[in-house]
Amino acid sequence: MKLHELEKNIGATHPKKRVGRGSGSGLGKTSGKGQKGQNSRSGGGVNPVFEGGQLPLYRRIPKRGFKNARFKTVYACINVEELNRFEEGTVITPALLRETGIIKNQLSGIKILGQGKLEKKLTIQAHKFSKTAIERINESGSKYEVI
Repeated sequence: MKLHELEKNIGATHPKKRVGRGSGSGLGKTSGKGQKGQNSRSGGGVNPVFEGGQLPLYRRIPKRGFKNARFKTVYACINVEELNRFEEGTVITPALLRETGIIKNQLSGIKILGQGKLEKKLTIQAHKFSKTAIERINESGSKYEVI
């Protein structure tokens, strides 16, 4: 036997279903989809996991495994313009920001963002600084310290 002599078994292949072609094919008019309803429409039908309103299996089973959301680092963010309320030469610490009510919770730390303009010379201590915040701090002649 050679490759060019191979043939498929009888009945292994079927002609393609030609849907919506007259009444003789048996798949004319409604194309084998019945009358009306969600499943007869184009794009119709329900989600494969839908169980007719019963609570789906994927929601019934208990959830297992590790989720990193509990350990995510979330920073309390402050814009540079909000620091203009302090007097010139002040050392701004997380404790001072909490006392003055600028931040309510320190969370995982404090991040200074660069929106607005800093008009006073200050020393700012925080856990993180954005690039634009560093630019604005340097423009005003202030200093920044990463805690």
